[in-house]
Amino acid sequence: MSEYDDTNRGAMFKNDKGDNPKRPDYRGFLNVNGTEFWLSGWVREAQQGKHAGEKFLSVAIEAKEDRPKQDNPLPPLDSDDDNLPF
Repeated sequence: MSEYDDTNRGAMFKNDKGDNPKRPDYRGFLNVNGTEFWLSGWVREAQQGKHAGEKFLSVAIEAKEDRPKQDNPLPPLDSDDDNLPF
């Protein structure tokens, strides 16, 4: 059996918003020519124009490498930084 190739493919899944209504309704990933991205999607309703009143999916994309790793949320301190308040 050959390995699955997810190049130029992606998926989004329903997101648990918890108690934060600003969290995306959907979260997922996308691979474009081998570069991986995070996807966020919100269900919205058009307010004006030809599609007023129709629901649509508003999306945001972020390169996976741009998001800091969760296991080390703080950047390392630079010992030569003269801007420290102490």
